Amino acid sequence: MIKLKIKTGDIVRVITGDHKGSEGKIVKVDREKNKAIVEGVNMVSKHTKPSAKSPQGGIVKKEAPIQISNLSLIDPKTKEATRTGVRVEGDKKVRFSKKSNQVL
Repeated sequence: MIKLKIKTGDIVRVITGDHKGSEGKIVKVDREKNKAIVEGVNMVSKHTKPSAKSPQGGIVKKEAPIQISNLSLIDPKTKEATRTGVRVEGDKKVRFSKKSNQVL
């Protein structure tokens, strides 16, 4: 398993693929498969059978996972895509933006 630079709750931009340029908040990260689910991005239509939860059934739109290498973290200060680094401040490790040098 690799160390990931992003985590749940981060605002990211898709940098390549069909949804290039779209932004959203990370809902879930799957470290085993190196994929993340981003809110409102990579929507797919899923056919559902009628059940107790949805008695009508039908077609439901939901987010599909995106490869983490296709995502870039957004710097809250400059609103641009940035790389991240880790440094020690006091006795805590913190992530920081390489563009603005600001703690994320």
